[in-house]
Amino acid sequence: MDLPSFLWLWRIAAWSMGFAIVAYLVLAVSGGSILLLRQQHSSRPRWLRPFHILVGLTMLGLVLLLLAIGIVGTLGHYGSLGHSTHLWAGLAVVDLVFISAWSATQISLKHPWARPLHVGTNLVLLIAFVLVSLTGWSAVQKYLPG
Repeated sequence: MDLPSFLWLWRIAAWSMGFAIVAYLVLAVSGGSILLLRQQHSSRPRWLRPFHILVGLTMLGLVLLLLAIGIVGTLGHYGSLGHSTHLWAGLAVVDLVFISAWSATQISLKHPWARPLHVGTNLVLLIAFVLVSLTGWSAVQKYLPG
């Protein structure tokens, strides 16, 4: 395919990645607030948990959009996948986001393991976001004219 037809795709990916990182940071602050209020045995604002869930679902959607863009763009440009470590970093992010979302649905008194899994997964996700950002910068450079 002709490269210029893909530039709009990379712009969407760049904005989506930026919004995903902002969502991650908002989730870290809101999740940290939930944890802090729980440890202090204080009541939390009624809007905080639904807000945390909504931002989490938004991040999940953005990560899925990024996965689709990466697959379509790479297949369209190269005809196959696996041309850089960005694929593996991206798949790690997708997996971690799904583990985080799933573990969030399990958090309850019946599943005491779910909250530590959710928090721990999100800490590892920070590292994965850094890796996917670094490898993504290198991958996108291959597509730009120059």
